[in-house]
Amino acid sequence: MYEPKVRSEQIDLLMKAVLELETMEDAYRFFEDVCTIQELKSIAQRIEVAALLRRKVTYQEIARMTGASTATISRVNRAVNYGADGYNRVLDSMEEKHLLDDTL
Repeated sequence: MYEPKVRSEQIDLLMKAVLELETMEDAYRFFEDVCTIQELKSIAQRIEVAALLRRKVTYQEIARMTGASTATISRVNRAVNYGADGYNRVLDSMEEKHLLDDTL
């Protein structure tokens, strides 16, 4: 069983809240209340970077396409390859459900 590095009662509450989101509208409403616009954009950018890394797109091309710094791309790459497998699990699920845009 996976043991998170940052587990706490507060974070458990956050994860339970995320699991309660049922629709895109619910997700937008929740994350707009919880995160700043910049935090949301940063999280979204990281997910896009992870998807592109999995498709073997180069750092330079990812930087051009997403506006992410090479430091951010490197950090996401480390997580994709050596992290808790969160990006991969989510992206695998999204691919199975055809939720990823083919242009990524």
